[in-house]
Amino acid sequence: MSRKKSNSGLRFQPAGGNRTAQVPVGKKQRLQIERLSGDGRGIAFIEGRTWFVSGALGGEEVEARVLGARGKVVEARLERVFQASPERREAPCKHYDRCGGCNLQHLPHEGQLALKQRLLAEQLQRVAGLQPEEWAAPLSGPEFGYRRRARVAVRWDVKARQLEVGFRAEASQDIIAIDDCAVLVQPLQSILRHLPTVLRSLGKPQALGHVELFSGTAEAVLVRHVAPLPEDDLARLKAFCEQANAQLWLQGEGQPAPVDAAAKLGFVLEPWGLELAWRPGDFVQVNAQVNSLMIQQALSWLAPQADERVLDLFCGLGNFALPLARQAREVVAVEGVQAMVERAADNARNNQVHNARFFQADLSQPLAGAGWAAEGFSAVLLDPPRDGAFEVVQGIHGFGAKRLVYVSCNPATLARDAQVLAGQGYRLKRAGILDMFPQTAHVEAMALFEAG
Repeated sequence: MSRKKSNSGLRFQPAGGNRTAQVPVGKKQRLQIERLSGDGRGIAFIEGRTWFVSGALGGEEVEARVLGARGKVVEARLERVFQASPERREAPCKHYDRCGGCNLQHLPHEGQLALKQRLLAEQLQRVAGLQPEEWAAPLSGPEFGYRRRARVAVRWDVKARQLEVGFRAEASQDIIAIDDCAVLVQPLQSILRHLPTVLRSLGKPQALGHVELFSGTAEAVLVRHVAPLPEDDLARLKAFCEQANAQLWLQGEGQPAPVDAAAKLGFVLEPWGLELAWRPGDFVQVNAQVNSLMIQQALSWLAPQADERVLDLFCGLGNFALPLARQAREVVAVEGVQAMVERAADNARNNQVHNARFFQADLSQPLAGAGWAAEGFSAVLLDPPRDGAFEVVQGIHGFGAKRLVYVSCNPATLARDAQVLAGQGYRLKRAGILDMFPQTAHVEAMALFEAG
């Protein structure tokens, strides 16, 4: 049976309904901001879409420019303020409107702390149905000049035949040229100010990957390279670091290594008379002052006694384990990466700490069968990465610990794990935020749980 051809020109028939046109990138829109989101962006609602506007505050009427859109969600950046919030301040950094590093400089520090406190409380209530018996005051230090490490983006522009040096723009791979960063500690600000000039003077800048800056017991510059550096370029980098009184570290295909094999890099925990060695690539808290306050608060909350055995999970270089060992009979410290375990053990030996033992274990798996866990523990401290410690906390009650301090860099996974702990009979006694990253919406927190 033959079929008559259609003259409509359509190959497919519409399924029905109207398809919503996507919001184009670059479009400008006038919006009424209702409140702040958990990441510090203003939220607005218009024509069935939710807009997230960086740089905006609750209650403001603004014009925003679209950075990207997907479905009913539009991401945008503030272009102009028609009606400002009484909280708004002029951002102290001249690069604020382009750099993607600090997203809350337009909000005074007190407002930043209140936002982070609200986010923590909301997560605990929404995810776990919990609120602490007591809220602790925020732990904070200086709002500028606090950051002791930074990554500087470097890219060779083939068309322009020039080297781009700076920090990434928000929601973009663009590199913003920056020669002054107010959140860096002073020694790193000085290095950053002169770094672009020396990098652009190199004969083979295409070999550069990126550069990292560190400040501790010494300053250090790590140059990651994707091809061997010519001798002349290496000599320029050495001269720059000598003038800046900084160590030069290089990293090609292997691990970072200092040009001077005798170079030592570390950080000091002054309240406990400890000096911990570390290397570029190791995790270390970027805010030295808040780090010390955090350790002091953790020890105060955990209250380890001289006859107690304490477990430190996700111990890293020994940031908590070594101060804990000053008060407890014994500290068992566990980390997932063997190289970090070895460095933590070295730090203990170098500081004459003999009552801390270090072990490697897969901390994404239950730990009940580990030999070092057989005796049990009076108290436990956890400092997991952003993914949290879901598998570990499911069996934590089996250790017999009466007190548990959880240090978190992600309130969402803290709340999830708190729900698991509550199911094992632990009460959320105390919680509070740690302002490790002022001028950003990043939230760190600490919570104390006690067996019921």
